[in-house]
Formats: sequence, structure tokens, C-alpha cells
Amino acid sequence: MQYEDFQHIQFERHANGVLLAILNRPEAMNATNARLHFELSKLWDVVGEDDTTKCVVVTGAGDRAFSAGGDLEWVESLVGNPEAVVSIMKEVSDLVYNLLSCEKPVISAINGVAVGAGLAVALLADISVIADEAKITDGHVRLGVSAGDHAAMVWPLLCGMAKAKYYLMTGEFLDGKEAERLGLVTFSLPREQVLPRALEIASKLARGSQPAISATKKTLNNWMRMAGPIFDASLGMEMLGFLSADAKEGVDAIRNKRPPSFPSAK
Repeated sequence: MQYEDFQHIQFERHANGVLLAILNRPEAMNATNARLHFELSKLWDVVGEDDTTKCVVVTGAGDRAFSAGGDLEWVESLVGNPEAVVSIMKEVSDLVYNLLSCEKPVISAINGVAVGAGLAVALLADISVIADEAKITDGHVRLGVSAGDHAAMVWPLLCGMAKAKYYLMTGEFLDGKEAERLGLVTFSLPREQVLPRALEIASKLARGSQPAISATKKTLNNWMRMAGPIFDASLGMEMLGFLSADAKEGVDAIRNKRPPSFPSAK
């Protein structure tokens, strides 16, 4: 792919080789539909092969959201659909591993709510800057599937097993200030300072020794690569969940804005 092939990610070039990538579905709070999810799996190879880019900052279009989870119609198309589940399983794996393998620094400017694949990008970034009032959650259990994309790999490393289990098993939201306190993100700031601070950090990294920074990133990411088998297992369990009655109920509950009544809980 080339930059012009992306439909839902907009790009802006800044000084010193900084590339701003904007998740651009503001009418849907930048929720990931099938196309945007595919693009998030491909973005990191494109950035990695771009000799003019030294550092990438990812943010969401508008003032409301970084990325508000999966588009409901797209998620609904996965429920009870083994062929779709097999396809998306590879795409999720590519998103996570391609992001980890990108040798250039990735900074997330989390300007609003972040859920689902968007949250995976936000927390797997090398440096994360979040708005104080921005809400994040790994909402898989709310949907009736297990926390299976990035979370099992990285949450215990960032905030410890006790807090990871609590938030991943309950699906509760937490705001930017609490996310920073727990160590899930690097900095929590007033919303208007989030993108400028992310760009400032990116510019600083872009002026540094590129081989040294890249090697440091690669070395530190081996902590997450060691958790690869945990991630792979969690992803398989998540995909199995999409074939369950609980997932069907979870989607219907979200669509109708009511508490779920999971068959497995009866």
C-alpha cells in the first residue's frame, strides 16, 4: 500500500520527518469499520518503508474520540460467522505484530475515548499522551468475548497483573489521569495540550540518533514479544467467543442500549 491508498487515515507531514496519522471517521467517532481495521494492520509497514518519516504520531479526527471501538454493524457481521472470524483473526495479529515490528517511534495522542483496535494502537505505541478526561476501556467482556487483541500481552506489563485482571474482567472505563497513575500511558494532560505535546516529543526523537532510538525500541519490545504466545492464545479465545450466544446477546444489548443478559450467566 501507499499513503494515497488509505481511505480512513489522513496524513500530515510536519518538520523534522514527523508524520501525523489521523484516524478519520469523525462521523462515527473514528470507530473501526472493516476498512479502517485493515488499514491499521497495514499502516506500520508503509511507515517503516518511508525514508522521509522518522517518527509517527497517531491521533483521532475531531474533539470527541481517538477511536470509539468497532463499528457495530461490522462487529455484528463477525458473530456466528466462522469465515469472517478466521479472516479478522489474521488481521488483528498483523495489527499487533506489525506495530511492534515498526522500527520507527510511534506516539499516540489520545484526544478522546479509545476502545477496541484503537485502544490497541494507543497502548502499544512507544509513548502515549492522553487527555485527562478521555475514557478508555478494553470492552471485550461487555460484548461477551474475551480480552483478546493487545490486552493480555501488554496490560500486565504496564499496570501489573492485579489491575489488569480487574479492568479486563470487568470492562470498566478509566480516565486519562487514572491511566497515567496506573502506568498504562506515559502522560495525561489537558486536552488542548495532548497533540502539541505528542508532536513535541516526536520532533525530539526525530532529531536524535535514529539507529540508537530504533535499537532501543526494538530491544524493549522484546518484553512484549516474549508474551507473543499469551497474545496468540488470547486472540484465539476471543475469536471463539464471536461464535457464541453470549456475543450475539452482547451485540444486541449494545445496539438497544440495555444491560446484557448473557445466556452463560443464567
